[in-house]
Amino acid sequence: MQKATFIFIAVLALTLGGRAQEMQPCKLPVNLEKLAAKAAEVVDVTLDENMLKAAGNFLNKDKQDQAQARKLLSDLRSICVRSFRFDKDGQYAEEDVKALRSQFSAPTWSRVVGVRSKQGGENVDVLFRMEKGVIAGLVVVAAEPMELTFVHIDGSIDPSQLSELGGKFGIPKVEMPGKSKPASKAGSK
Repeated sequence: MQKATFIFIAVLALTLGGRAQEMQPCKLPVNLEKLAAKAAEVVDVTLDENMLKAAGNFLNKDKQDQAQARKLLSDLRSICVRSFRFDKDGQYAEEDVKALRSQFSAPTWSRVVGVRSKQGGENVDVLFRMEKGVIAGLVVVAAEPMELTFVHIDGSIDPSQLSELGGKFGIPKVEMPGKSKPASKAGSK
């Protein structure tokens, strides 16, 4: 079902793209094109405010999970996701990831989560941009030996809502500290 929703939103984004030209989608880091040229597979998702609102209109406000996602989308200005899958290890350098992270630095951006795994080679950074005491932007940089994902969400977002976006729009699931996983119900998906 999530895959069908993702495909529907992508088609909707293509359909509405011409109408949203006056709106500025999120700005992407400068070194992403260099990484895309080396990748075997590239996922490229760009949703501006109009597309997010239109996508939210297709969510059922009477179903709790869809109503929460609809509310979340209504407060966002854009979602940009770039995910690169490489054929083998070493096709991008740690310097590429450092250059990507360096474009989101203090005082504008604050790193709130940093995960480094020597064993699995997975590294994740989650950064927030604050405006008037409210989170106004979010960046996720997730690096694995053969995959690199960059996510930029522009707009007001409550940290407790972040898990709602994980696994949707090409955004990887990232567990936030202190957030417990809900108990699974027998027989449900």
